[in-house]
Amino acid sequence: MRIDPHVHCRDGKESYKGTIAHALKVATEQGLDKIYDMPNTNPPIIYKNDVLERLKLVPKGQEERYFLYMGATSDSDQLRGAVECHDELNEVVGIKMFAGRSVGSLAVIAEEEQKKVYETLVAAGYTGVLAVHCEKENCLKPELWGPVKPITHSYARPKEAEIESVKDQIKFAKEAKFKGSLHICHVSCPESVELIDDARRDGLYIRCGVTPHHILWSHLRLAEPDGLMYKMNPPLRGLVEFAGLREKLMLGAIDWVETDHAPHSRDEKLNSPYLSGYPSLHLYKDFVERVLPQLFIGKERIADMTEHNIRNSFKRKG
Repeated sequence: MRIDPHVHCRDGKESYKGTIAHALKVATEQGLDKIYDMPNTNPPIIYKNDVLERLKLVPKGQEERYFLYMGATSDSDQLRGAVECHDELNEVVGIKMFAGRSVGSLAVIAEEEQKKVYETLVAAGYTGVLAVHCEKENCLKPELWGPVKPITHSYARPKEAEIESVKDQIKFAKEAKFKGSLHICHVSCPESVELIDDARRDGLYIRCGVTPHHILWSHLRLAEPDGLMYKMNPPLRGLVEFAGLREKLMLGAIDWVETDHAPHSRDEKLNSPYLSGYPSLHLYKDFVERVLPQLFIGKERIADMTEHNIRNSFKRKG
């Protein structure tokens, strides 16, 4: 049994990019049994009716393979509704907060509002997974980005944006006495992993995942002729961070593999709006069956990173 706990299936107004049916087909080809879909769709998944409408898109006979997150906003009523939906529907595996703008309309930017998310979830008795995209807005440097040189995307979204946001989430979770599982999505630099390790030792239930693309490629990929195709959030990192993240993976400090599968049309990648995202679901089988063993990761750890750790964090879900 293998699970990918981080995919973007599109559908809705973006069906031309991809669908749940297609993602499940690719998952089968890549040896995956289940996928967990993210809520920054168009329209986003933030209310119970959004979930129910989304579930209607799952192909018949595939219902046991598809699960999804609800999006977090700064609205307390919406968050309480998401908790109720999580507790009621097994298909809802968790709540996702974008602590910084990425792709789509979902984002909780202000630190006070992020803190409020934790406090509201605690008050509502939430003990499930809160997955967070960590990029702190005031650490971004958008003035450095220019599509003529795609590598500037890595400079415009520096590792400090991720590191500082990870610090924030750990602080807010501790202050609120969050009893759920805090998941830091797609870590891209070793410093983030070190912060997560320290928080674990302090007793916080916190986990992190890594994508194939952040382990396979450094930011030099963006300097190639088709560099815009490799623009993603968080971006590919420099050689030092790339090597450091690989070392953390080899040492067992990262809990699971998540593809952050994010398809866009070729035109959207190569021309304005130069969207971020890569269809990494297509990399999964080779990454798990060839790359991880080459990094001296054994069968037991691979099983942990592709199923057991995910099941333990999501408890009865998925």
